[in-house]
Amino acid sequence: MTTTLPNAVATALTIAGSDSGGGAGIQADLKAFSALGVYGASVITAITAQNTRAVTAVHGVPTDIIAAQLDAVFNDIRIDAVKIGMLATSEIITTVAEALKFQSAPLVLDPVMIAKSGDALLQDAAISSLRHALLPLATLLTPNLPEAAVLLGCQPATTTDAVEQHGRALLAMGPKAVLMKGGHSEGPDCVDILLSQNAPSVRFSAPRIATNNTHGTGCTLSAAIATGLAKGLQMTDAVGDAHRYLHGAIAAADGLGIGSGHGPVHHFYRTWT
Repeated sequence: MTTTLPNAVATALTIAGSDSGGGAGIQADLKAFSALGVYGASVITAITAQNTRAVTAVHGVPTDIIAAQLDAVFNDIRIDAVKIGMLATSEIITTVAEALKFQSAPLVLDPVMIAKSGDALLQDAAISSLRHALLPLATLLTPNLPEAAVLLGCQPATTTDAVEQHGRALLAMGPKAVLMKGGHSEGPDCVDILLSQNAPSVRFSAPRIATNNTHGTGCTLSAAIATGLAKGLQMTDAVGDAHRYLHGAIAAADGLGIGSGHGPVHHFYRTWT
């Protein structure tokens, strides 16, 4: 492998699908990286025809092209953190896992399965590959409650105790930490729970915001965590900073006025006037 020069700035790589509407996937990740002061590189795994209302087509990128993208990035740019999103198929998961086995950068794995519109983004046959090939490589796994249930083969958690139990069960599959996202739960507050091996859980809570514009929240949160890790923050600090950033992006989302369905969050709410 080519020896790379030191970066002048922190860097992060997103490995994910493209959202033509710009609210999720690669586009959301790069926006979050940029908004939080990290240089973003990308490996595109799938191309979706997508807007705020629906996903109308999905085309998986050939695995040789995915492998070539990964080689191109890692052979030239020092990557300080990796975020993984939509992978779509078992073959793509295997290709990505093989490329990451020998990388030392922290890896944030967002197990993208269903779009905000309800459209499937991961083939059923790929779930086993995700469990066995990528979960053991993850520094942090960031499932929402339905995604956690799919990975565990059970019903989604409906109580705080059950959420923690699901998180501990996912920890047993190999990731160093699990962030159970509370966006699908009920109640006035959205509570995310961070679980790590041999450590007490840590909760991050924020008032739930009444808005329809939440497209890309999962992508944005995991990308924001990756930026913190890329800058050298400890996991709890990286998650806390990302949780606060996302809450602000959701609070400002209605001001964008993008599309007629589930609009995107406002990634640049701290800088746009």
